[in-house]
Amino acid sequence: MKQKPLIETNRYLRDPAKFRKALIKSIASSTAIETGAPVESVARMLEDRSKPETLTTTPGSAR
Repeated sequence: MKQKPLIETNRYLRDPAKFRKALIKSIASSTAIETGAPVESVARMLEDRSKPETLTTTPGSAR
């Protein structure tokens, strides 16, 4: 019997808004434990970053 992927069976993963909120909460709490910063401030920083940063490269070698 073929099993369905977790993203299809877990109701929180199927809804992108709930998934993002849970992911931010998880990352913020872990980061707060490691850094000593308040969970709310870490979560706020993560929520403010709506787009991932793009990397820019320069032509040629970095050496």
